[in-house]
Amino acid sequence: METEPGLDTEPGADEETEDRKLTPRQARRLRMVLSSVGMAAMAVVLALRIASRSSVLVVGVYGLALILCGIVIELSRNGRTRLGSWLLAVGLVAAIGSDWLLIP
Repeated sequence: METEPGLDTEPGADEETEDRKLTPRQARRLRMVLSSVGMAAMAVVLALRIASRSSVLVVGVYGLALILCGIVIELSRNGRTRLGSWLLAVGLVAAIGSDWLLIP
């Protein structure tokens, strides 16, 4: 039995690959959840850092990280998930890096 070129021999093979991709709504919700988790983590780290050493620089770095997470949540709500992804990744790495480099 011959099949035409370009046709899959297994029905549903394309359906499996399509099921693995996120829909735009799922991507937005995932980004919002990740930003919320990042915001909660930054709040906990901010509280711990203030308890160990109170500094305006600590509040500034982690305060900006909290604001960044809020901006990413709002961007995700408006459908700008790629921009939000890059902004969240770069911003959190910058916050952690500046904590490591700037704060004694």
